Amino acid sequence: MSNEIFDDNFVEHISRYIGETVTIFTTSGGQSGSGFTGVILSVNRCFVRLITRIGPAPGCALGNACGRSGGYGGDNYDSYGRGYGNLGSVTDIPIDRIASFVHNAV
Repeated sequence: MSNEIFDDNFVEHISRYIGETVTIFTTSGGQSGSGFTGVILSVNRCFVRLITRIGPAPGCALGNACGRSGGYGGDNYDSYGRGYGNLGSVTDIPIDRIASFVHNAV
């Protein structure tokens, strides 16, 4: 399929929901065919980018060891004292692979 099939009206329609939670079903099989639910970050003629899992806020805004004894390392912290147990995820979905776009009516 060519992206020419998907005119600017479809891309424009999806872009109206930037910042909103949506579900996008794709033409692929397996788990990805079950759909992706997330908040739309951006849309262009090629793909839609969703935040599908939001990571935690920084545990220490100053980036130091936050008063933990022993300084760096261990217990899911990197050398800057940042936690990395749950980083979140972003999903890029090709426009020409969208089978269904589900959003709130209001």
